[in-house]
Parts: sequence; C-alpha cells; structure tokens
Amino acid sequence: MARNIQNRLSSLRSRRNGTEGLNRVSAFDTAQIIANSLNSEKYEKRTEKPYTRYAIGSMQEVDEQYTKISIAEAERVGKQLNTGLTELGFSVAFRLQGSVPCNIHIRGVSDVDLLVLDEDFFTYDRTGQNSRLGLYNNPISYTPLSALQLLRKNSENILIKQFPAVTVDTTGGKAITLSGGSLRRPVDVVPSHWHNTHDYQTTNKESDRAIYVLDNKVPTTIFNKPFKHIEKITYKDALTLGGLKKSIRLCKHIKADAAKEGTNITLPSFDIAAALWHADSSALIAGFTNELAILLETKRHLTFLHNNRFHTQTLRTPDDTRLIFDTESKLKGLELLLSEVNDLAIEVAKEQNLSLLRGAYSWDKIDETLRNTRIPTL
Repeated sequence: MARNIQNRLSSLRSRRNGTEGLNRVSAFDTAQIIANSLNSEKYEKRTEKPYTRYAIGSMQEVDEQYTKISIAEAERVGKQLNTGLTELGFSVAFRLQGSVPCNIHIRGVSDVDLLVLDEDFFTYDRTGQNSRLGLYNNPISYTPLSALQLLRKNSENILIKQFPAVTVDTTGGKAITLSGGSLRRPVDVVPSHWHNTHDYQTTNKESDRAIYVLDNKVPTTIFNKPFKHIEKITYKDALTLGGLKKSIRLCKHIKADAAKEGTNITLPSFDIAAALWHADSSALIAGFTNELAILLETKRHLTFLHNNRFHTQTLRTPDDTRLIFDTESKLKGLELLLSEVNDLAIEVAKEQNLSLLRGAYSWDKIDETLRNTRIPTL
C-alpha cells in the first residue's frame, strides 16, 4: 500500500501532542492540549526532509509534562480507591505497569495501568528459600480468584461513586477503564495480587516479585512479571545510551500508522519491545551520536529475525515468562513490521544521499548512508 508521508507526519504529531485523544480527557485539558499543539517540537526543527523527520520524531520520548500528568492521574485514582477499600477492610497497595513507567509510550494522551494489589495474601513458589525454611505457614481460607473478584467488584463500586462525571467502563476482562469527565488522562485499574517468586525469596527485590492479574471474563488469574520487564528494558536502554527505547518507540509509531493505512501488524507492542531487547547493543549505542543508526540496527535486527525463524522462535521475553514469537500471527506481524521499516529506511536514505535517486541502489549503499549521516541537534 502506498504510504503518504505527510499523513504520517500529521498522525505522528497528533499522537505525540495529545490531540489524537481529546475525547478521552477533561474539558480543561482539551483546551490546554490544543494550545500546546500549536508549538513545534524540537525534532520538527532538525530537518526539513519528511521521511527523516518522521524517523527521528518517532524515536523521541513523549513530552515529560504529559507523562507526569498521566502518572499524577493514576495516583489520584489510587488515592480514592485506597480510601474506599480501606474503609471496607481491604489492605491494598498500588503500582504502575506498562509502557508509561517504562517510558516507551508514544501518545501524549496515554492510558496508564494502575495495579491495585490485594495485600491480605500472596502466593509463592514452593522451591524458594523462604518456602523451604517454613516461613510461609499461614494458609488462607479462600481462593485468590474469589478474593480478586471481590476486590474487582468493590473497586468498580467505589470508582463509579467517587468519579460520577467520569466514564467508568467495567466490561473489560483485566481492567476497569476510566476516561473523560474530570480525568486528565485515561486510567486502567487492574486488580491483582503478589506472587513471591523463587528469586524474590532470595533477593527481596521488587523487580523479582511477580503478580497474578484477574481476568474477570473467564474468570481466571494470569501470571505476570511487569517490574522485571521494566527493569530489563530500562537497564539495556541505559547500556545503549537510550538507543533501545528509541528503537521501540519507532516501531510502535510505525505500527500505529500502518494500521491507519489498512495494514494490521499483528505483533503486540509488548512483543515489539521484547523482540528489540534482543538487538545488538553496540549497534544501538551508535545512535547516541547518529540516530539514523538506530533505524539501521532496527532494520538489521528485524531482518535477522525474519530470516532465521528457528532462532527467532526460541527467543524469550525479557522477564523470561514465555516465548516471544509463540504464534504464527506474531511471525506474520514481524514480516509486516520489517516491510514497513525497510520502506522507511529506503526513503530516509534517498533523502540523505541524492545519488540513490539516480538509478538502482543496494542495501549496502542504504546501510552506509544511514550509518554515516548525522542529523544536527538543536
């Protein structure tokens, strides 16, 4: 399908500045977001070349102020829940999970996942040292599933009561979704409970602690290690001087814009991040001085994954909970994502090396151009 770069630039801009999500925020924020959208971002001033501008812009983190508002709104919801649940006799804790605390979100108006954790109990790995030492010896008289269902129902009632002007959607399996009204950002409330893993019982590090999330539609609980995922992504991003998260954001923007053009890249955002976590660190580091090198490494890594299917199907998520490419649909999504990244790489290279416009070109020439071209910073 033909790609209209001007449409993509417009989409990128509205996604980042929040105008894409005006129907999900308060009236006050609507006016503020529209006012802020009139200002240009730094990446827009770095180059006049549209494909290059799109590539560079897609890598940048969302404005810090937008992220702070997202986190503050999640905390506001958490305070109301904490008061209401405590009055009912619950003991709860709150944590954030997902792309916002990991800083790989791509929207100015971004949903925030707020975990509400029932602290009256936890489950644990029986192979862990605390379990083997007999330190966990206070069994509960109810199932974690029934406890989370009760937590979910009471959370729904409190949120509906405390946020009367907000749309509270209780139909989701894992999350109670709040949007609009007085909320400046959408918030997904996710009932869950702690699980003390084998590693956590040794290290006592929260990043080693897991959770079980309620899926109210089945109903069942789902194992998850969101804090380990964030830790692993953030650690490698630091090693690559910011290159990993730029690569992840780039691919997430590409996926979002491809969908608007009718191409459904069936690779979830979580798995895009997980796949790119396996990219070459030294190549991503080059993006510290030359951001187009990040596009180059993203293309190279996705090509390697596509061409080495057996290896690709052995790759595990950063939190080591499962295989990344565990369905044919995800492998197809990888193929579609690679096609989009290849097309972008070609067009960016043409903008930076006019000789590529005068006849046949090779991937070697394209790669050389991306590797050696530096876009001025402001």
